[in-house]
Amino acid sequence: MSSVISFDDFSKIDLRIGTIIEVFDFEEAHKPAYKLTIDFGSLGIKKSSAQITSLYSKEDLLSKQIIANINFSKKQISNFVSECLVLGAVEDSKVVLLSPEDSVPNGTPVR
Repeated sequence: MSSVISFDDFSKIDLRIGTIIEVFDFEEAHKPAYKLTIDFGSLGIKKSSAQITSLYSKEDLLSKQIIANINFSKKQISNFVSECLVLGAVEDSKVVLLSPEDSVPNGTPVR
């Protein structure tokens, strides 16, 4: 288990629902990954890279709703700037994306 944080610490994390609208192979990445373009509704479009190629095809991901942290600082990964962090459960280096059970508006906060 990680260190204990306060509710104030947790409230600083901005988790939102977004829909993946574009998926490209990230050929320059050191490990197999995709470049994702995600629509967060009124919060805009953000890009992210994700090492999820072992469980998801590009076709699986297109139009999929996901949960992402949108208030991390941008991160340069090779020649790509990741603007948000898509969340998933990790087991044996495989990432299973977290997503809402039912469709909700893009940009909806996760609490």
